[in-house]
Amino acid sequence: MRTLQRVVAACFAVVAVGCGTESSEPEAPSLRTQVAEVVSPNGRNLNGRNLNGRNLNNTELGGMLVSVAYAGATSASGKALTNVRLQGSVFVGLDGPNPVTGTGFTGARFVGKLGDGSTLPVRVDGITQGSGGDSELWSYQVTYQGSDGSWRPVCQDANGGALPAIAVANRWNYLQGVAGGGEKIEDATAFTFACEGAAIAKCMHFGYKPWATVNGQSLAGHHQACTRMVRADFCGDGESHTTDGQWVNLYDGVGIQADTESWSVEAEWNEAGARCFTSQTRAQAPVTCSGFNPIPDCGSTSHFQSGTRLISEAP
Repeated sequence: MRTLQRVVAACFAVVAVGCGTESSEPEAPSLRTQVAEVVSPNGRNLNGRNLNGRNLNNTELGGMLVSVAYAGATSASGKALTNVRLQGSVFVGLDGPNPVTGTGFTGARFVGKLGDGSTLPVRVDGITQGSGGDSELWSYQVTYQGSDGSWRPVCQDANGGALPAIAVANRWNYLQGVAGGGEKIEDATAFTFACEGAAIAKCMHFGYKPWATVNGQSLAGHHQACTRMVRADFCGDGESHTTDGQWVNLYDGVGIQADTESWSVEAEWNEAGARCFTSQTRAQAPVTCSGFNPIPDCGSTSHFQSGTRLISEAP
């Protein structure tokens, strides 16, 4: 199923919640974020440069929230929660001998880790289960505690209003233009609160839930390839080569997204970035990737059998 999305507010920097932070770019990251509204169950998609959510690199924090730990979680009453983990996007764990899951984590506190290695409290203020095709996607209202003791939304829109997040296992490298940038990092001790409207969350709404399978095949690779595709990270180094709000058509070989447009092939994608790309890209200038060795016959659907996860097209 394809999702048509309309960008309501644009983000101009790769930023994160659970997001890596030290950027190779000299300018300070923007505090604005991208909000997307689902307007159709099928059709074209709008891309965006934002990998994950709001930038916490402000004068108060002096760093960015790069991950959230399972260990150290406490309940709303302050009791230690043990064996905390994610099943899909749902938290499960134990409060003493008693199982706790789903909305039972309302009020729970976690330990968030900043890019400089320091930590801060993160609290879940509300939990809602998704509906329809998104019933597996649980929505979390998340706040962090500032130095003055007040709690502020982790995910914010351009006006500072709270946005929800989806909890997803593991964490990401948010560096730009360097080896490893944009990479998903397998880490059993940590998870990410993926802000709505950014690539990590958006790709789950597209149907690529990283914990799910289709005909026995994990969708984790498709989800990661999608985060590269949404951001036009052709070189697989975390650098976006697009601007927010451009149209893109995507499809795969597992039946999640079908090709519904007669547009020009842009690129083939896997977890590491583009396997090949044409001159018909969303980039505002020609893209050159160091050491890039593109596969031939770019856009051939036969490549779904040899490592390509997604194919994108541009109008």
